[in-house]
Amino acid sequence: MTLFQPPSRDPDAEALRRISSFKKRTRPAGTSLGAEALHVFQQKVVRQQGKFGKLTDAWREHVPEPLLPHCTLSSFARGTLTVLVDSSSHLFELKQMMLAGLEKQLLFTARGAGLRKVTLKLGA
Repeated sequence: MTLFQPPSRDPDAEALRRISSFKKRTRPAGTSLGAEALHVFQQKVVRQQGKFGKLTDAWREHVPEPLLPHCTLSSFARGTLTVLVDSSSHLFELKQMMLAGLEKQLLFTARGAGLRKVTLKLGA
């Protein structure tokens, strides 16, 4: 009568147990992404909305609807609004409209935002 029997030594089970310890990945406890996302939102989106708010309204009011999806307001610095246009044909069409009076309308509408010049560039 034996009270204690030693566990059977199965070489395959032992090798499997050893290998499985290497495959297990311990994930470090991370912080919540919500606080970080809120910070990025405050820095980027809210700040740009304050900067581009009146300019965006004026742009959507005066630029024809078919051209709006092809344009992106890129930056606004020292009174110059930089607009990126996705193709050369749309860029040409928008430049022609600017020369025909669109720029004057934009400058008049967004004068409270400090707009003095609109620059068009290819590459959206």
